[in-house]
Amino acid sequence: MTPDELIAYYGLEPIPREGGLFRRTWAGPARPDGRPEGSAIVVLLTAGDFSALHRLPFAETWHFYLGDPLRLLLLAPDGTTRTPVLGPDLRSGQHLQLTVPARTWMGARVAAGGAWAFFGCTTAPGFTYPDYEHGDAADLTARYPAEADLITELCRP
Repeated sequence: MTPDELIAYYGLEPIPREGGLFRRTWAGPARPDGRPEGSAIVVLLTAGDFSALHRLPFAETWHFYLGDPLRLLLLAPDGTTRTPVLGPDLRSGQHLQLTVPARTWMGARVAAGGAWAFFGCTTAPGFTYPDYEHGDAADLTARYPAEADLITELCRP
């Protein structure tokens, strides 16, 4: 499928503030606190867009589906960083599925030379908008100076 076909098929809409196009495909039953037990989305990113650095209070699992590899930047609470790649080439170290630990800053863009990536994200408990914390470039570069260039690329106001 092409990106335009995926947009039409899933009825994808812009992700507020973060970037990319998405659709929630599942939300589990409500817990006593009103939050869903779990939730899943599908996401389309094109080379001209990115998933802005953000974090959640719980783990999020990313799943690669179609298109080109997706390069992530992960900034852990302990100060360590990683740049894993979500994609189909397992022999070169890419991941079909990758879990980002709770409270880890995460952002992504289509890998260099690629045009688009279609992937999914799953959380338990389910995502709600108050859970989303948007990254600030100045704060993150002060905390993770070795990743300043990537942080700047993956932040938006």
